[in-house]
Amino acid sequence: MAADRRPSWLKGVLDLLVLSCLTDGESYGYEIAKALAEAGLGQIKGGTLYPVLNRLEEAGLVEAEFRAAERGPGRRYYRLTGTGHTHLTAETEAWTEFHRAVQSKLHTGGTAS
Repeated sequence: MAADRRPSWLKGVLDLLVLSCLTDGESYGYEIAKALAEAGLGQIKGGTLYPVLNRLEEAGLVEAEFRAAERGPGRRYYRLTGTGHTHLTAETEAWTEFHRAVQSKLHTGGTAS
């Protein structure tokens, strides 16, 4: 059986997917990971997700706010910034164009013109 290539494919698009999880409003890490898993992208562990969120925050694409909880540990909530929305739109267009090119090549195979 061939090795599962999805983790390496996911690396290239995870930032974009995390940003897309925030288009409907703020969320926290566990909810983001759950949304990605429910979308069929597999389990994204905290050791992968939180560095992405930190990188997006440092880039000014998301803002974070820590909130204490009545019970249990507090949570860090993330939301898109205006720059984040703009970046998401541009990168979604670029990814879609790339995906179309890959799909086209996969459907035509290795045939030369």
